[in-house]
Amino acid sequence: MRAKIEGGVASVLQESIGSQYIRRLSEILESWDDSCLVRAYDVLCTARNSESNVFIIGNGGSAATASHMATDFGVGGPGKSGLRAIALTDNNAVLTAIGNDHGYDAVFTRQLNLLAKSGDVLICISASGNSPNIIRAIEVARNLGVTTVGFSGFDGGQLRELVDVSIHVPSVSGEYGPVEDMHLIINHALTLWLRSEA
Repeated sequence: MRAKIEGGVASVLQESIGSQYIRRLSEILESWDDSCLVRAYDVLCTARNSESNVFIIGNGGSAATASHMATDFGVGGPGKSGLRAIALTDNNAVLTAIGNDHGYDAVFTRQLNLLAKSGDVLICISASGNSPNIIRAIEVARNLGVTTVGFSGFDGGQLRELVDVSIHVPSVSGEYGPVEDMHLIINHALTLWLRSEA
């Protein structure tokens, strides 16, 4: 009987935590200023029309978002050919070779120096906005004439100030889950918009 009671309490607690999370995500979604989407959309349309590359980078959960975004923006959608979207997070051999030989801070800069050209786009995803390898990639992109779009959370960090187009999700420092969820929601909104114009 005691086990049933304890299980019931745990169930109620879990439901409460889940509800709190959904409520917090809803608050962020409701208060977020989506006006930055117009600039991001314009940058992506220009890249598609000029057949420029769109490179996407991130660490951890943001690396998974980069892969997801490259799929959605690229070959994953119906209709007109999508963007030439490439997640620089997706080649494990390249990442580990660069990390081993040149340090983790160089995993994106080495690839950009080889692949990127003026007119391309770099999308940087970082909840904190302060990941050293992301900040270095932005600096390299600017030197190459690459337009930068930044997805950030918390207070936006350095990324928010460095990129050409900032997509910032204001949140409490450490709220990785809601920020990463918002970045995926924004990705899906942009994908739908791009497909509707294809």
